[in-house]
Amino acid sequence: MTAALEAWRLSKTFGGGRRWFGRARAPVCAVREVSFRVAAGETLGIVGESGCGKTTLARMLAGLLPPSGGRITVDGKDPRAGAGAWGGLVQYVFQDPLGALNPRKTIRQIMHAPLRHLLGMEAPARAARIAELFDAVNLRREFLDRYPHEFSGGQAQRIGIARALAANPRIVVLDEPVSALDVSVQAQVLNLLADLQRAYHLTYLLISHDLAVVESVSDRVAVLYCGAIVELADAAEVFARARHPYTRLLADSAPVLGRKPAPAAAGELPDAPPRGCAFAARCSRAGDACRRRAPEPVCTRGENYVRCFHPVETPQ
Repeated sequence: MTAALEAWRLSKTFGGGRRWFGRARAPVCAVREVSFRVAAGETLGIVGESGCGKTTLARMLAGLLPPSGGRITVDGKDPRAGAGAWGGLVQYVFQDPLGALNPRKTIRQIMHAPLRHLLGMEAPARAARIAELFDAVNLRREFLDRYPHEFSGGQAQRIGIARALAANPRIVVLDEPVSALDVSVQAQVLNLLADLQRAYHLTYLLISHDLAVVESVSDRVAVLYCGAIVELADAAEVFARARHPYTRLLADSAPVLGRKPAPAAAGELPDAPPRGCAFAARCSRAGDACRRRAPEPVCTRGENYVRCFHPVETPQ
């Protein structure tokens, strides 16, 4: 597999050190040694409970947060080499479409910024590119002279997508791109993203807690728990034959018409990773080994793997 993006043992820790008067400040490990590869043109879904580290991971991949450890490569190169290089390779679509747009600027001014600063385009070329992008996201060109507060959530998200594409990126990180939208608008935006992926040969990293959205658009799925990937597999396998007990819990808890959701596992995400498996306290399959040490990834097929001493063997 030719990797468009690769993360190797990526970690992020917040805090630590000492406060005034010598009191220790406990560090918070938000992402723990995450490794994966994403092929060109692929959509990788990243799922997990609130607080599991999805958004922190997404912002590191987009260059918005520096990692505490590990590395990220795009096409085998470090995107931090050279001013503006990261923004020209990886772009970000935010969860809150209206909050992501500067309320003091017109849409035309917002769209001009990446074309001028990242690509160095002259005014005539910028105007032509903006018109092309607005056609691609099905927005009228007269919208360009309006301000963000004049748009609906769905329209604002289309503008956010157009702005992300303005820099001509290889990879787009989608952080809950439809969670703030009405259900009918969600389908329109997801169909638009699929069309744009084919037209511009994009690679997507989709961050979401909505398993229905992830299942419908992802090629593979990484399941995140307490800052670490516990299972990485093809989307069809994750939802039909989950190997990790936590993945099984997520899949069974998703609302499906005519099916009663499975009861949630007792307990919550731990504030700090325990000594052994982070899910052991909530897992009915946990044994002594799970509480003593963290499981290593076990390859299931190709580049797919599961981190579990007692993976689920029986089909769902």
